[in-house]
Amino acid sequence: MWPSIRGSRWMCMWARSSRCFGLVRRCSNLRAVIPAKAATRGEHTHARFCGNKGRKAGAAFALSGEGRFLHTAWIAFIVLTLSACAAGPDFKRPDTPPNASYLPHDDLPEYITAIGQTQHFAEGADINAHWWSAFHSPAIDALVSDAIAGNPDLQAAQASLKESEDNLRAGQGIFFPQIGVGFDAARQRMAPGQGVRGVGGIFSLFTLSATVSYALDLFGGERRTVEGLHAGVDTQRYLMQGTYQALIGNVINAALARQAYADEITAMHQLISLQTQQLELVEARIHAGEEAYADLLSLRSARASNFALMASLALKRDQADHLLHTLLGKAPGETRLPELRFADLHLPEVLPVSLPSTLVRQRPDILAAEARLHRASADIGVASAALFPSITLSGDYGSATDSTDKLGQSGSRFWSAQASVQQPLFQGGTRWFNRKAAIDAYQASLQNYRSTVLAAFQQVADVLKALQHDAEALQANDEASRNAAQALQLVQANYAAGLSSYVDVLVADAQYRQADIAYVQTLAQRYQDTIALYVALGGGWWNEKHAVSMNTLPAEPRR
Repeated sequence: MWPSIRGSRWMCMWARSSRCFGLVRRCSNLRAVIPAKAATRGEHTHARFCGNKGRKAGAAFALSGEGRFLHTAWIAFIVLTLSACAAGPDFKRPDTPPNASYLPHDDLPEYITAIGQTQHFAEGADINAHWWSAFHSPAIDALVSDAIAGNPDLQAAQASLKESEDNLRAGQGIFFPQIGVGFDAARQRMAPGQGVRGVGGIFSLFTLSATVSYALDLFGGERRTVEGLHAGVDTQRYLMQGTYQALIGNVINAALARQAYADEITAMHQLISLQTQQLELVEARIHAGEEAYADLLSLRSARASNFALMASLALKRDQADHLLHTLLGKAPGETRLPELRFADLHLPEVLPVSLPSTLVRQRPDILAAEARLHRASADIGVASAALFPSITLSGDYGSATDSTDKLGQSGSRFWSAQASVQQPLFQGGTRWFNRKAAIDAYQASLQNYRSTVLAAFQQVADVLKALQHDAEALQANDEASRNAAQALQLVQANYAAGLSSYVDVLVADAQYRQADIAYVQTLAQRYQDTIALYVALGGGWWNEKHAVSMNTLPAEPRR
């Protein structure tokens, strides 16, 4: 039986001799002892002695101090080796699609032209962080600045990012010793049977103590937890960037839509005015017996339909105005917003088209899906580490006495040190299936990531084709508008020469107004699809010089 450290003056010397190569363990044959006082001064080395030669070598080893050093180094090596390992898989970013393409080969032209404006597709070109400045519109720049400053959704996304960063910092506290202090004061009466020698009594007890505990993360469960918190920060960062880009696109689209509806209403007003004049002429011709009454009914029906269409356009204009106010963080009636003129806008001449392999490393929703996948991978490690023992070191030191005046005196002091190892043996398979569930969740996140990538490719492909068809439709509507204008000029010339009636003039003018409305619609659609391309490609946020100011923790660099 080994002597107690507290109850004996002697302590065993442990170590390995030159002939004994076993791991550190208790010596079965105690051959050498040293006084406890020397041991407390650090002048002893635990040694395992094997025979006379081993006893002499062990003594020399102890006297030199090398045994104590190697003993400490060996334990440190074991702890560091275990702490360097973490249960579960190490996350690996999904590979970029090697042969992915938005459109079939040669299906994307080098440029598109309509109404004398040409847009070139630059494959592989980078995107300016302030891509909306390519429209050369001070009104758009002002709207975007107001939206970034006042939009509540963007501010909520920024707050969610800060929340995730604070959760990460809180989670990192597990790597530090947990230190606490406490003070207890109690007044107690003991029952006679509980007191010393059967005599009860009333007494006071004051306790002042400090506790220290540290959880050894030998199997990496806490490290995987913090890794998951890191992934959570990345998720919120990319969600915020996605909110930022979507906000800018929605603001510009709403402003363009509001102006397009306003221009259509103006053209509709002019058309209805012409139809009203036409009705007056038809009524006069009916009274003169030169026109059938059915023609009057047809014209009235056409004008009423246009009134209904104008009311619908007015509603859409008002809704676009209300949406724009909301995106700016303002109430609809709070202020009057400036109007845009399509004639003052500059259509970007060069449209960057990021490669598919680049898109998956820069589009916010794809990066957010990747961060969720990373967190799911870390959860596997957390669940795997839960299968292994948990080890906690703790200790406390304090003073307990019946009077506050005696706190801290030598006779009232106490201390304790302990190591706790917890290993569940049977829980009905709970932890095992928790790990299986984490693996299944990772597979679900992986498929969600693939779905997000495919949806992003689809969106880019849709926008590229939309831009091509927008140019075709705009060119056709422009031709129709010019032909209608020429027809109107000819009818007006015939009317001046007495070869046509004024009704013919009104009909030609109405056709011109309708062609003009279609032209405005396709022109606005071309601008909106141009905006959609920038947003679909990620918006160039990675080139923002002040991107770090929107989030306190730096983002992981793109690889």
